Amino acid sequence: MTSPPRFALPARLLHWSMAVLILAMLLIGAAMVTSLGDYHALVSLHRPLGVLILVLALLRLAYRRRHAPPPLPDDLPLWQRRAAHASHVALYGLMLALPLVGWAMLSAARYPVALAGPLVLPPILPGSLMLHAGLRALHTMLAYALFGVILVHLGAALMHALIRRDGVFASMAPWRSRA
Repeated sequence: MTSPPRFALPARLLHWSMAVLILAMLLIGAAMVTSLGDYHALVSLHRPLGVLILVLALLRLAYRRRHAPPPLPDDLPLWQRRAAHASHVALYGLMLALPLVGWAMLSAARYPVALAGPLVLPPILPGSLMLHAGLRALHTMLAYALFGVILVHLGAALMHALIRRDGVFASMAPWRSRA
């Protein structure tokens, strides 16, 4: 018996490393809103992680354009196929939009996006407190949307792993499943 088709190792490494980074970013973002005492330490961690997520999302998108994912099971209903496609489009869109909106928000507030030591990203928007306020609200809404899409993605993964047992979860699992 052959094992189900799997994502290639680079795709799995990108997926799981980004999953950890994005979860950390969501937790850091939530902590930033609630902790005035640790705010500056959290922000100094949040900014470079956001840039790293943006770079990894671009790499992941480029990799996916060149390497098609394994096919979904033939018996998967059409609405679930469409939902899977839509959720992946939403995930990629949010993984790109959130860091870009964060960078634009900081640019509008004239805050530097410090990565490490003297390495600072250039501003991508002119300074404007009104623009900063709007982008801050958008950044928050996008973070909530990302959290929601991640919950849907996790729910679908668990459905494939525990209910359907159709190999979809195993195709991205970091471990090798038994045939």
